[in-house]
Amino acid sequence: MKLTVELASSISWEARTFVPHIAVVGLGYVGLPLLAEFGHTGWAPVRGFDISPARVRSLQEGRDDNLDLHYGALQDVQASYSNDPSILQDANFIIVAVPTPIDAANQPDLTLIKSASETVGAQLGRGAVVVYESTVYPGVTEEVCVPILERASGLKCGVDFKVGYSPERVNPGDTEHTIDKIVKVVSGMDEETLEIVARVYGAVCKAGVHRAPTIKTAEAAKVIENVQRDLNVALMNELSIIFRLKGINTHDVIDAAATKWNFHRYTPGLVGGHCIGVDPYYLTYMAQLCGYHPDVILAGRRINDSMGARVADLTLQGIVKSGKVVQGARVLVMGLTFKPDVRDIRNSKIRDTVHVLNTYGIHLFGYDPHLSKDEIEAFGVTAVENLEDVKLDAIVLATPHKEFYAMKLDDLRARYNGDGDGRGVLVDIKGVFRLDGSRRNDLIYSCL
Repeated sequence: MKLTVELASSISWEARTFVPHIAVVGLGYVGLPLLAEFGHTGWAPVRGFDISPARVRSLQEGRDDNLDLHYGALQDVQASYSNDPSILQDANFIIVAVPTPIDAANQPDLTLIKSASETVGAQLGRGAVVVYESTVYPGVTEEVCVPILERASGLKCGVDFKVGYSPERVNPGDTEHTIDKIVKVVSGMDEETLEIVARVYGAVCKAGVHRAPTIKTAEAAKVIENVQRDLNVALMNELSIIFRLKGINTHDVIDAAATKWNFHRYTPGLVGGHCIGVDPYYLTYMAQLCGYHPDVILAGRRINDSMGARVADLTLQGIVKSGKVVQGARVLVMGLTFKPDVRDIRNSKIRDTVHVLNTYGIHLFGYDPHLSKDEIEAFGVTAVENLEDVKLDAIVLATPHKEFYAMKLDDLRARYNGDGDGRGVLVDIKGVFRLDGSRRNDLIYSCL
């Protein structure tokens, strides 16, 4: 015990003398842009670890196959990459940025963050700071991850190493709100750690850092950012359901309401992906552990999780209204990723639409310029490479990639086969063609 105390006394936790050697664990949509930001500055040595050999190989070749970074963005990044955990041994500022999904029962799945903690702990040296960026419910960093780090390393948190939390705020596909332009929330287990974390992130976050008073505060802040957005979209989705019953266009209502200075504009849509449709369940799980049933948050989740099936219902109603036969109808789904202008298909809610339509014996096609043929057909649809190759009864414009905004409504109208009463069916989820589509007599047009 005396030896441990003596060794611990040699560690300096002063931010001004801390010389960071940075490692990023998890090189996905969160970890890679962060690594690139540090690597561009050359401010500190940077290395990246990922369990995927293919991912590491592509990064070593200067390619981001996820397309989170524009082509050539890695060329001047000073960093090394490996799927060998030993690359972490010489790092003293380790950032963990791995996914935190939910399971089939909508419960938090901490498998990846636990595994990452085991990996980091096995390589952890004295004097290191471990910072988690993954979205979790309040308490995970200190109550779940720290014990794993201690067990795997044989070290004592607060004596031999420190921990912090700084929630990711990456918005995939958004080239405006990048890491350097967003205020970074930082936290640490104590004041010394907080200042180290603030100094390291402050080197690349030009918008500044916000020092949260505790790790749990920072964890909670991240969760409610996404809960708030989820609930706002859920409100718009419920309004769209109500207004449809009276034949009122929800987008027209929003346009009118948005003329008031304090109205916040949100629009109806499918809520998928790895954040907005997932993170609320982390908070509701924690709330229920504490003995509280979170009615509002779960109500929002129920509404948003139901919208994929509602899009399918709109499609079926349109097919019937046009006098076409539902079974065997030819329907194209345009845009399969969970949001525009990304390649990410995780938790894409258009799967729910496809599932419902498939139960009616509809022949489904899929088109997405951001996905491969195999990725498209994994949805249970036939991939289409050229829209001119198909004749259709209905089109579901699901995810409005920028390529679709460049199209004209007549381009889509030309794809209809003229069966039934001759009208084509267009379900335009986000209202890309709302102004023209609602006026056309040769279309049965609907949007959320």
